[in-house]
Order: sequence, then structure tokens, then C-alpha cells
Amino acid sequence: MADITLTLPDGASRSYPAGITAGEVAADISTSLAKKAVSATYDGAHWDLAWPIEADGALAINTMKDDGPALELIRHDLAHIMARAVQSIWPDVKVTIGPVIENGWYYDFDRAEPFTPDDLGAIEAKMKEIINARDPVRTEVWDRPRAIAHYEELGEPYKVELIEAIPGDEPLRMYWHGDWQDLCRGPHLQHTGQVPADAFKLMRVSGAYWRGDSSRQMLQRIYGVAFRNRDDLKKHLTFLEEAEKRDHRRLGREMDLFHMQEEAPGQVFWHPNGWTIYTALQDYMRRKQRAGGYREINTPQVVDRKLWEASGHWEKYQHHMFIVEVDESRDGENDDASAKNRAETRINALKPMNCPCHVQVYNQGLKSYRDLPLRLAEFGSCARYEPSGALHGIMRVRGFTQDDAHIFCTEEQIEEECARFIEFLAAVYEDLGFPTFEIKFATRPEKRVGTEESWDYVENALEEAIRKTGRTYTLEPGDGAFYGPKLDFYLTDAIGRVWQCGTFQVDPNLPERLDANYIGADGEKHRPFMLHRACVGSFERFIGILIEEHAGRMPLWLAPTQVSVCSIVSDADDFVHEAVASLQAAGLRAEADIRNEKINYKVREHSMAKVPVILAIGQREVENRTVTVRRLGEKQTQTVPLDELITSLTEEALPPDLKARAATGTA
Repeated sequence: MADITLTLPDGASRSYPAGITAGEVAADISTSLAKKAVSATYDGAHWDLAWPIEADGALAINTMKDDGPALELIRHDLAHIMARAVQSIWPDVKVTIGPVIENGWYYDFDRAEPFTPDDLGAIEAKMKEIINARDPVRTEVWDRPRAIAHYEELGEPYKVELIEAIPGDEPLRMYWHGDWQDLCRGPHLQHTGQVPADAFKLMRVSGAYWRGDSSRQMLQRIYGVAFRNRDDLKKHLTFLEEAEKRDHRRLGREMDLFHMQEEAPGQVFWHPNGWTIYTALQDYMRRKQRAGGYREINTPQVVDRKLWEASGHWEKYQHHMFIVEVDESRDGENDDASAKNRAETRINALKPMNCPCHVQVYNQGLKSYRDLPLRLAEFGSCARYEPSGALHGIMRVRGFTQDDAHIFCTEEQIEEECARFIEFLAAVYEDLGFPTFEIKFATRPEKRVGTEESWDYVENALEEAIRKTGRTYTLEPGDGAFYGPKLDFYLTDAIGRVWQCGTFQVDPNLPERLDANYIGADGEKHRPFMLHRACVGSFERFIGILIEEHAGRMPLWLAPTQVSVCSIVSDADDFVHEAVASLQAAGLRAEADIRNEKINYKVREHSMAKVPVILAIGQREVENRTVTVRRLGEKQTQTVPLDELITSLTEEALPPDLKARAATGTA
């Protein structure tokens, strides 16, 4: 048998007979490495220690210290161990598939009775028994007839169907964990004892159609999470617990911010409290954009398909659009709106984005190079179809409003406008509580339009703009749009979750398609570049992020009710109303609570509603014209004169941009 050459991570090369396994190579390197080995990486592919190696290549041996490979193996093995445990307890259960997912795995089962929380506990206990047994894991490659006959004999129809769907030239690999066997590509650990028995947990059960087809059998999907050690598992469970406390859907109910209902799937019913947050954020963005040189516009919600065809969106994006058909022959008074005169029917769409409409505004009137850059902003309300299963509170919706803007400029102005936007976005994020963010730079994809020279120029312009702002970026080669590169901006919240919100995208294509132009210094017509940009993106989604970032305890300027003024005794009611009137006159959002309830009850209730400042007024406060102040989350109180408190709260409640103006004395 011919020898092969394997290159190790240190650059050394070793010769071995073809067909040697990675496990044998590990043993040849050192006995200690062989004991620690869990898998290998062979020419960039994750490789089972038991698989033969037939050709020259680069080989690295992985141990449990190699985070990526180790976690993949742990989670994949646990999927098999869980399926084995389930069939050990309930032999009649049929197994299907069990892939690795983020932080863990799932496995789908066909069982007549639903799994219960007690069942999950029993499965976990059986899994630990299997792990502690240290059963060997082995693998073989079978031909198709043998594999099908095997599963037919076991009465596993789902496995038979999976095999029949695999292309005929692919080998079928079988894995055994002890005496339990599954069809699997691998790789896997060498024995069950390599799985940390104290670093996994079964989380929940949900329904899942076989192969995602709603006409097929409904299965039961058990989810689990797993890590390399108990501490990592504990951190993850703490993270999930904290995320649950911060869930914007729960806080939205508790704080009376919004609700969703079946009659308007994926659309938000904003309550007064929630709409106060919404308008405060929108007013802030309006002021920032005005100061940043943007001119605000507003464009139609319903637009004829002709514009979407011209822009290219009808062909590429129609499946995300809500279509509106209008019979223009109706008189609007007596005709049946459900009847259609096809000859007179116009097909429209609710706009899924604002950019084609912004070009229409730009195209009104002749533009000169002296008019550029022209920055047009809109709080554009859009509608996009999202599958019902993808909807998630106000984070993933069908109806939303963006802080959308488009900058029309020359090619030479791209770099300056990009740098200007990065600084603008950084100031907005700083004001909103996100002082740091990550930039990802997506460059030219394989399929693209435009010349290589133009791509070179624009990509260099974006890169130089980032450099001028003193920031770093992560390169994402090939992830740009077919017409231009883009920058995406990512925030990290209080518990480590990452959100993509802002974007800056260079587009020479849409001005070309919609015949936008300007008169250059040479007196000739030229195409402008269109720069798509957003800071917060969807207001709905960003407010959801803010709610979870602050766990509902919004900054004073964003809080729906900033001050609750509570009476301790009925004799204080008049002063409570006077205090509220004075607070409101100063521009603060204040409410009176003179209910016949104990003060501790009132404080607890307003604290649950996340009111930042709670004032208590009793007889002593009335006599001294003072208030007792309790801040949300603090046990200590202090008693201060009402006028003094109003002055300090008025300053504190200013939105960040107005506070900065007040500090510098600018208008």
C-alpha cells in the first residue's frame, strides 16, 4: 500500500500507509495526545478519528480544548444518546433526525403520547446512565439495500425515507453508541464517556412536521443545550433566565405598551405608554436628522406595480409584498368592492421599502451637481410578508416604520458621505446607550453589475471612510449586493446579544433603472449614486431592543410615565394634584395616584410598571411643600422641596441631543 504524507500544525510532515486513521496518527505522535483526542481536522474537514485517510493532506488532532470541534461532537453525540435513551424507555417510539443547532441540538420523535416535563427528567437520567457506561462508539459504511433492509426490519420508516432521498452515489455511514445504532454522516466521539455528563440539559418539547411539510406526520421535537463544562452550562442557563426577564413581549404586557392580535398578524397595536416611547424616539431622530442636513419627506403607502417593475423589485421581491387590486371603475359609493372589472383593475403593492419612492421625489425638477449631496429622510411605514412562524413580538413584524434616508451624490462624494454617516450613527448610538458597535464591510459578490474599476473605487472609498473615523471593521468578502458594497452596524446589548440595526449601502443601479440624473459641471447629464442608510432601522424592532436592553427600566427621557405622585393620606390629595400640575407644566410626564390604597401597595405597583420616579406625599410633605422621592430599583428615599425636584428632573428628562445643546448653549 502506497504511503501518504500528512502535514501537522507545526509544519512537520510524516509519512503513513494510506488508510491510516486519525486516531492511529494521534497515537503515533504521543500516548497522551491519543488519550485526549476527540476528532481531527483533515484538509479543513471535521474528521472522525476512526475514518481512514487515503491521500496527502493537512491534519490536526482536536481535543476538548478545541472549542468548535469539541462542542459539535458533544452536541451531536448527545442527540444520539438522547434518542437511545428515549427508545430505551419507550421502545415503540420511532426516530427521525437529530441535528446540532446553536448552543445544542434537537431530535424529532414519532410518539403517540406527548412528552411531559417529568418525561424529560427521566430521559436526562437515562442519558447520564449511558454516558457513565462509557459505551464504545463505532462506525461502518453500508450499501443502500442493506441499510434499507435493516431499518425495515426495525420498523423505522422515517430512516428508510431518509435513505431513499440520499443521492445514490453517497456512502451510507452507520454509527453505534453501544448497541444503539443510527444513520449519520458523523463525526462522533470515541465512547459515550467523553460527553460531559453535567454540562447538558433538556429544555423543552415542541411540535414539528416531518420534513417541514404540514401535510405530513406531526412529530415531537425535544431540544437540549450542551457545553464543555458545568460552568458554561450554568452561564447559559443564567443568560436564558435573564433574557426571559427582559423579554419585550412580557414587559410589553406588564408596562401596558402594546399588544398583537390575530386580526392583524405581525402588526402592532400601540397603547398610550408604548406610543409615548415611539414618538419620543422618533422626535429625537427627527431632530438629529434635521441637524445632520437631512430633508424630511413622506411618500405613498400604496404604489402601482409599474414602479416596482421599473425598480426591479416586482421580479425579485414580489413574494414579500402585499398586493392590492383596485377596480378603478367603481364609483366608491354603491359598487360592491369585492367585484372586479378586470379591464379597469390596477395592481398595486403596499411598499416594502421606500427607495423607489425617494427616487420619484428626487426626479421632480432638474438637479445640478451643486444640489448634491441631497439627503432625503422619511419615517417610512412599510409592509413585508413574513411567514407566521417567523413573527416574534415587535422584533419581527409585517408592518414597520424605518428611519430611512437616501443620499444622492456624485461618485467623488461617497467617501465623505460615508464618513459623515458613521459619525452621525455613532452619536445616535451613544445617545441611545450603545457607545460601542461593530462594523461589517460586505464587498463585491461573484454575480454583480458594474465595472471592476467602479467596484474598486467605491470599496476603497468605504474603507477609507472607516479609516478616517478611526474605527475598525470585519471584512465579509462577497456579501455585498449585486450592485454595490455595504456596511452593516451591529450592537451588543446588556446580556451579550448582537443586533444588526444600522446599514449604509452604495447603489448606482436604482438611479439607472429609474432614470435619475443631474447636470454636471460640464453641462452634461450624469447618474447620481444613491446611498441607502438607516441608524435604528425598524422603530418597532429597535424599541424591542431598548426594552430588553433596559429590562423595561427606560431612561427618564423615554419613560412613558416619568413621575408618579402618590398620596399617603387623603388630606394630601390637593397637594398631589398641584405637584402633578407643576411637573406637567415643566414638560414632565407625571400622573397622580390618590387611590385609597396603602403607600407600599402604590409604590410596588408603579415599580412593576417601571416608573422611574415615585413621589410620596403625606401630611408632613404638605406642610413643608416637599416630596419624598424613591427612584426605581432603589430602597433609599430622600425628601426634597418640590420646586427643587422639578428643576433637577426637568434637566434630567431632556433627550440627549437637547441636553447637549443646553450644555453648549446652542439653540
